[in-house]
Amino acid sequence: MISISFFSHILEQRNVMEYLETCLNHGVTKVVMASILTFYLLPWMLLIFGFLSALLFAIYHRKSKQKTKRSDDFWDDARQTWAYFYDLYARIWHGYELHGLENIPEGPGVVIFYHGAIPVDYVFFVVRYFILTHRMCVSVVDHILHKLPGFKLLLEFLKVPHGTREDCMIALKNGELVGIAPGGAREAFFSDQTYKVVWGHRKGFAHLAIDARVPIIPMYTENVRKSKSHFKYYIPFEWLYDTHQVLFITPYGGLPVKFRTHIGEPIPYNPNITAEELAEKTKTALQNLIQRHQQIPGSMWKALLAHFDKPQKDD
Repeated sequence: MISISFFSHILEQRNVMEYLETCLNHGVTKVVMASILTFYLLPWMLLIFGFLSALLFAIYHRKSKQKTKRSDDFWDDARQTWAYFYDLYARIWHGYELHGLENIPEGPGVVIFYHGAIPVDYVFFVVRYFILTHRMCVSVVDHILHKLPGFKLLLEFLKVPHGTREDCMIALKNGELVGIAPGGAREAFFSDQTYKVVWGHRKGFAHLAIDARVPIIPMYTENVRKSKSHFKYYIPFEWLYDTHQVLFITPYGGLPVKFRTHIGEPIPYNPNITAEELAEKTKTALQNLIQRHQQIPGSMWKALLAHFDKPQKDD
């Protein structure tokens, strides 16, 4: 009887251990799957926030018109609320810092920035700049954003025109800043962890700056490709983009790496320089800014641990 009881006890223990092992494996599987899903879903959060913002602004716009019967200055309070929300997210998730603000003139200018896989860093710059100066930067973005349903009011709110030369000239003549990423989607998808500037032969921004007689201000954000990235694209995908403007969007990431945006010294207006020369000069200035502030090859762990560094002082 003792032997039977003993073996029965062992059997029970074995069943318990198997059950616990099954539960543990199941739990680990859930954690791994959740981590993978999060890794791929986080990059889409900016778009989700955009749709939510568009909905809230549509409601606010409707209420404002009902109360005041006018809609000329109703954006101000909404912009401040929106800016503080995104700035809070930038501070908490990325420990966002903005350096070199003194390099941006009080008058008009063209801000040229490196286009990360998903340019969330540029959004952070826009909101921080608005909070500090109460100026809204006019932004040139891909035309596809203007085709998204419900985004019309949001883009008007954020001062995002269709990006035509005429729109940009009007903004500059009104004394505003215009933000442009000459690399655009090409740089977002075909640059890599070496932070190579990919502009092709684009120089429209240089023609714009010369015609408007305004300076160009280069801008770059540290670790922008360590937060969100895309799978590496090869020649067939580049050919599809070059010939048919077709892209396979496969973003991943969303990790809370440290973001520091650095604004370089402005390139002043020079009537004796050609657009080609100005474009090359701007490209060199941006590359120098990247080499000065970005560790290449970058380290994910260092980018994450940089959260615990003391805030850097302006150079």
